[in-house]
Amino acid sequence: MGAQRARLDAARERLRPLFAEIAEGTVEREQEHRLPRSEVEALRAAGFGRLRLPVELGGDGLDWPSFAEILIELAAADSNLPQIFRGHIAYVEHVLASPPGARRDLWLDRLARGELVGNAWSENGAATVGTNATRVSRRADGTWRVDGRKFYTTGSIFAEWIDATVDLDGTTVTALIRREQDGVAVSDDWDGFGQPLTGTGTAVFDDASVDEDDVEPFTARFPFQTAVYQLTLLSVLAGIAAAVERDTVTQLRARTRVYSHGTADRVADDPQVLQIVGELTATTATARALVLDVAREVQHAADSLGTPEAQDAVVAAELRSAHAQIVLTDLVPRAATRLFDTLGASAVRSGTALDRHWRNARTVASHNPWIFKARQLGDHAVNGRVPDFVWAVGAAKTDRGASAPA
Repeated sequence: MGAQRARLDAARERLRPLFAEIAEGTVEREQEHRLPRSEVEALRAAGFGRLRLPVELGGDGLDWPSFAEILIELAAADSNLPQIFRGHIAYVEHVLASPPGARRDLWLDRLARGELVGNAWSENGAATVGTNATRVSRRADGTWRVDGRKFYTTGSIFAEWIDATVDLDGTTVTALIRREQDGVAVSDDWDGFGQPLTGTGTAVFDDASVDEDDVEPFTARFPFQTAVYQLTLLSVLAGIAAAVERDTVTQLRARTRVYSHGTADRVADDPQVLQIVGELTATTATARALVLDVAREVQHAADSLGTPEAQDAVVAAELRSAHAQIVLTDLVPRAATRLFDTLGASAVRSGTALDRHWRNARTVASHNPWIFKARQLGDHAVNGRVPDFVWAVGAAKTDRGASAPA
C-alpha cells in the first residue's frame, strides 16, 4: 500500500500542473468547438497513457483505485479528456491480461512508447443487433482488409490505432487498424449536446489494411472489460461533480449582489445557498467514494484472473459498476442543475458556460442506459440471474436471443 501511495503521489505531482493548464482552456475550447489535440499530445508526452503499465516498462504501475483518482482529477479539469482515452484504457487492460507471448510483448512496447488506441465498436446503420456490417476479409494475396463504417468512435481521431469490432464469416472479432493509412477516414461529426470534443464521430474503412495477428476472436477479450468501460464513465461523472462544486464555490465567493428577499447581506452567508452547496459537496464525495469502490472490485477482478474465483470477481465488478451507474446517473446531473439555484440569472450567461456541466453529465449518463442495468440488478437480487457482460445496439431481431457485441 505504501509503494502504491508513493506511485500515485508521483503521478499527481507530474500531472497536476498539466491538468491546471488544461482546465484554463476548457470553456474556450468548448465555445469554439476546438478538439483538444494539443492537450491529448501533452497528456501522451506526460505518460498519461502509461499509468497502468508496470514500472519496468516505463509506466507508473498504478492499481485501479489510484488510476481512478487520476481519472477523476482529469475529468474535473475537462470531462472530454478521460472519455477520449476510454478505448485506450480498455485496450491497455486487454494487453496486460493477455497470455505471455510475442504479440503481448509487441503491444506492451507500442503502449510504452506512447502509442494510443481509439474505439470503434458501434454502428448506427441498419445492421441487426448483435451483428456488424463492417467486415474483415482476405485479399487475393492473402493479406487482410477491413471495409465498413463505424460511429461513436471515441478517441480514434487522436490515436494511432483503432480497436474495431468487425464481422468475420458471421462471427464477431476485433481488429486493430492503423489509423494513418489511405483506407481509413475518421470524421469529427459527433453532434451531441454534451461531451462535444471527444472526437466521437464516424470512421470509414475502405480496403483498410490490418495485420492478421491483430485480428482476434472477441471472446479473447479480458472478462471484466464491461466494468472497465463503465468505470471510466463513472470517473467522468465524478469529475463533473467535483467541477460543479468548484465552479459554484468560486462564483459564490466572488458574488456581491444579493436579493432583497434573501436572508443575508452576503450571498456567501445565506443559509439557503449554503445548504445547496453542502448538497453539492455531498454529491462530490459520494461520487468519488462510489468510483473508488468500483475500482477496488475491478482491481480484484484483475488480480483474480486465472484463479478459481475469477468468475465471481468479474460478476462482483459488473454488479458494483451497475450500482454506481444507477446512483450517479441521478445525482450528478441533478447537482449540475442545482448549482443554478445558488447564483441567479447571471449563472446562465454564455460566458460562464456553466451549462456544460449538465450537458456533459447527461450525455455521459446516457451511455449504456441505466434502466436496463437496474432491471438486471433486480433480476439478480430476486432470481440470482447473472447480468449480461456484453450488450449491443442495432435493428431489432425477430427472436430476442443472446447476441454478440456490435
